[in-house]
Amino acid sequence: MRDGWLDEYLLGKPGVTKDFKEEWKWFRYQIGGKMFAALCLGEDGNPCYITLKLEPSEGDFLRQQYEDIIPGYYMNKMHWNSVKPDGAVPDDLLRDLLDKSYQLVLGGLSKKKQKEILEG
Repeated sequence: MRDGWLDEYLLGKPGVTKDFKEEWKWFRYQIGGKMFAALCLGEDGNPCYITLKLEPSEGDFLRQQYEDIIPGYYMNKMHWNSVKPDGAVPDDLLRDLLDKSYQLVLGGLSKKKQKEILEG
């Protein structure tokens, strides 16, 4: 699954924390207490989706370009998108989307909180 880079990549970003939501079977990646990405596990315990936040127009565009990007799995379909982890979405594009999701959520935090996280 993505050569194991996903977890290390996300946890390498400033201020990121990770937890496991047992009832959802999701590993959640958060900044300032707000989720920006999730690794969703299927019934078999294997990853079935990587869920992330995007600007609505970009998410819509990408869903038209890649069949492995769908509206957010159990999330707001306008702002959240889910990527099949072993699908045809290139790693470099997935990294870019994860970066954008991180920046979107970080940008939604107060300026004070952003400064605390980035200068942490």
